[in-house]
Order: sequence, then C-alpha cells, then structure tokens
Amino acid sequence: MHRLPGLLLLPLLLLGCTSQQINQTLQTVLNGGLTPTEIGNGLKEALRIGAREGAEELSKPGGYFDDLTYRILLPEEVRQVTDRLQNVPGFSNIEEVILKKINQGAEDAASKAAPIFVDAIRQMTIQDAVGILRGEQDAATQYLARTTSDALTAEFAPVINTSLDKFDANKVWLDAATAYNNFPLTRQKVDTDLGAYVTQQALNGLFKKVALKELDIRQNVSARTTELLRRVFAQQDPGA
Repeated sequence: MHRLPGLLLLPLLLLGCTSQQINQTLQTVLNGGLTPTEIGNGLKEALRIGAREGAEELSKPGGYFDDLTYRILLPEEVRQVTDRLQNVPGFSNIEEVILKKINQGAEDAASKAAPIFVDAIRQMTIQDAVGILRGEQDAATQYLARTTSDALTAEFAPVINTSLDKFDANKVWLDAATAYNNFPLTRQKVDTDLGAYVTQQALNGLFKKVALKELDIRQNVSARTTELLRRVFAQQDPGA
C-alpha cells in the first residue's frame, strides 16, 4: 500500500519520456526504488558472501568431520568392506581412519572452492537476479548449483583426489578394498576409487552451507552487512 502515491503520480512524471525510459521507471518503482542493476548487484554480493563464508567454514580443520550435518559418511559398500576387515590384522580401525581422511580431503579442497563460485556469480544476468530475489528461500543457491555443478565437479575432482592423496586416504582405501576383493568368498568386488564419491559429497555439503548463509541474509536484517544488501533484501521482507 505504501507504493500507491508514487504509482498515482507516474502518469505525470512519465510525460515526454521514451518507451525505454518509461519501462525503466516502472521497473524501479515496482522494485521499491531499486533498479534491476542494483538488485543484480545485491544478489551477487549475497552469493559472494555466502560462498566465501561457507567455503571458509568448511575448509577449517574439522569443518566437515566435526559437524554431523556436513560430515561425509562412508557409502554402504565401503562400510561392508570395513566391517569385514575389522578382525584382519592392520585393519581393525580402518573405518575410523578412512572416515577421518576423506573428510580431511574435503576440508582441504573446500579452500579452493570460493574462486570457482565467484567466477560463476559474475555471469549472473540481471533477469536471473530479479527472479531470484522473489523466488524461494534458497533460490540463489539453486541458481548457483544449477549453473556451476558440472564445472565445479570438473575443477573440484582433481583437487579432492590430490587432497585424498595428501592425507593418504586413497592409499588406505586401495589397500582395504584390495584386501577385501581378494577374499576367497567375495562375490561382488568393490570400486577402489573413492574420489568421485567424496567429490559429490563435498559439493553437496558446500551447497548446503551456502543455502544456510542465503537463508540467514534473507531472514535476518543483522546478516545484511552492507547498505546494498539491506536495501535489496528489504524488498522480500514481510509487508514489503
């Protein structure tokens, strides 16, 4: 209702304007005084903050492992292997060792994620941004996942594998899987490559963290740390 006086005055203000100027003015009024460019910049800023903070938090020691929400668990076929190897000398605590190492690998790789996100955010169009502002609570994160997943996987996979090698996770799993596959009664062999699984799980956790940051900016005024964020996200607050 607070926009009604401005709308009533529009016909007078728009006399003598071109059709492009009229459209721009209408869009600015309907967007609470914000231009589409300002909305776009605000959304990009929110995503940059969410991506940077999310990646930083997950890249800390224990960022994945210490938080049950983000901890990467072993897939079922791996747990079958570790359960069977518990009584084999040298493999008694193999599940704990692998679990810790794959999460260390993901934490190490998360430190490389922010620049990849930033490059994708730069490509967001104004039309994308306006739709995202009025969209679901995680609309910006959905956009990021939709537009970066393939590229992120391609970029993230070698980083994950390097990190897994750094913490000897690949070697530990290779030794365990080989020992399991060599059991006389083993019918179904297991894949000795953990990289693809850990990469996907690490990215899932990263997007989940970014979505949490986006929700915070959308719902909490105190999380809007710049004037642009406060102006842009005020448009989707209740009563706006």
